[in-house]
Amino acid sequence: MKLTWLGHSAFRIEIAGATILIDPFLTGNPSFKGDVAAVGEGVTHILLTHGHGDHVGDAVAIAKASGAKIVADADLASFLASRGAPAVDPMNSGGTTDQGAFRVSLTVAHHSSGFLDENGVLHSLGHPHGVVIRAPGERTLYHAGDTDIFSDMALIDEIYQPKIGILPIGDRFTMGGAVAALAARRFFHFETVLPCHYGTFPMIDATADAFVDAMQGSDTAVLVPAVGEILTL
Repeated sequence: MKLTWLGHSAFRIEIAGATILIDPFLTGNPSFKGDVAAVGEGVTHILLTHGHGDHVGDAVAIAKASGAKIVADADLASFLASRGAPAVDPMNSGGTTDQGAFRVSLTVAHHSSGFLDENGVLHSLGHPHGVVIRAPGERTLYHAGDTDIFSDMALIDEIYQPKIGILPIGDRFTMGGAVAALAARRFFHFETVLPCHYGTFPMIDATADAFVDAMQGSDTAVLVPAVGEILTL
């Protein structure tokens, strides 16, 4: 698996038979300095954790350019289809779908999900989620989306047994670094964990330091990639 952090909560994941984007907030993302078209090249699937603009981002534009399928909460998928997404695959909490090269499951997250349109109308876009990606020959990956800590993370670990975790750490809108580290240590058996949802806007934490410090002494490998850095996991 090749994984690239694109800033904020956006990731590009390459596995045999599929290239996946998670929460492709690129345009307007101050930490992303790359080319949107280049990131979208060859993408087959776009997975969305929830409907906020800093997660949906360029999903529809990339889907139109690449033909990628958008996989998301049913309400969000329907909304994006009405906005021109060429192919959507609706899901909901606890469900799993077979995407050919991988299976994706949606887990509970504690957050909100909505979109304020150009006319000032607030659209409720279903539930926020985490996503689990399971592919043959790869370690299972869990992207928690935007969330606080919750004790049922232990059930996510028991059911899906993720070995790679991606957790939000920026505070204010999600759990902060120390709490995210508590989640990783108490509820999961990750082999590798990466922080996200930080360093983007002044209102959230600028660095991953609090998370890294709180993970000291854990057996879990903590990776803090630079934006645009490609990791092989």
